[in-house]
Amino acid sequence: MQTSTTQKMGTTTKRSMASSSQSFVTLGIGSEVFAVEVEFVREILGFREISLLPKAPAFVAGVIDVRGKTVPVVNLRLKLGLQTAEVTEQTRILVLELDLEKGPVSVGLLADQVFEVAEIEHEEVEATPDVGVSWNSNYIRGISRLRGSFVILFDIKKLFASAEMTAISALV
Repeated sequence: MQTSTTQKMGTTTKRSMASSSQSFVTLGIGSEVFAVEVEFVREILGFREISLLPKAPAFVAGVIDVRGKTVPVVNLRLKLGLQTAEVTEQTRILVLELDLEKGPVSVGLLADQVFEVAEIEHEEVEATPDVGVSWNSNYIRGISRLRGSFVILFDIKKLFASAEMTAISALV
């Protein structure tokens, strides 16, 4: 924590100048950069074979095995209303741990690439502008800047509404 010292009538007082930032994992979907709070990310995996699930919602790519546990994988492109893309060497699966009413649930997010863990200041997060973007913006918490570029912050609770998670977790 950073502190600063001020002189006041012969006494020294310290006041906190703690940064109000939060850690995010930044990831790429097409040409856009998105971010997920680090607290939800359990691990980041390279692409691996995904087993298809019959009768799964269209945005569910299927399931993978993560240390003996079956984890459903959501294709972020489809969830956002975008076209699918070819898998590349940069394609990653972010395994998230979500705390739902029935308990913790693991879910994978299929992303075009993962960049880094970055600190984003709360004061720099702006409301999502309503400008008719090509992807579903209902899942967006806000927009910030990182090294001169825009970063779109996911609202994980909206991205995985409880009804959708109940349907996904019932598949496995």
